[in-house]
Amino acid sequence: MKLISACLLGVNCRYNGKNNEKPSILKSIGEDSFIPICPEQLGGLTTPRPPAEIQGGDGEDVLEGKARIINKNGEDVTEAFVRGAKETLKIAKCLEVSEAILKARSPSCGVGEIYDGTFSNVFRKGCGVTTAILKKNGIMIYSDEEYPITS
Repeated sequence: MKLISACLLGVNCRYNGKNNEKPSILKSIGEDSFIPICPEQLGGLTTPRPPAEIQGGDGEDVLEGKARIINKNGEDVTEAFVRGAKETLKIAKCLEVSEAILKARSPSCGVGEIYDGTFSNVFRKGCGVTTAILKKNGIMIYSDEEYPITS
């Protein structure tokens, strides 16, 4: 069983009300079972919503209380992101999920690289909050940009 960022499956749940549909992901998973998730919606954030970035670290730092997630309006939305990550983990445990395919660079789902917190389209090394909590619990994580695609 896999978790897949819902925006990658065509669900309009991105901050701007749009999606990041990637038909190649559905094609590559074939007959495997999957669950679409949007941690930000699970955390209670609306769609659309102001863009948000992690400031002062990455998703692991957010979970440890060392960094915050701030939206472009200057509002602290850390609690909603952490709540969404925890809800995603509950789903993953309940369904015995072994891997997840998540949206690159997202403050929730980023894998290996996230926006740097300045809202200037600059990246830094790190992962999103949901990625951090899933990895900590033994779930294999792929970004949508690195997931193995089969012909």
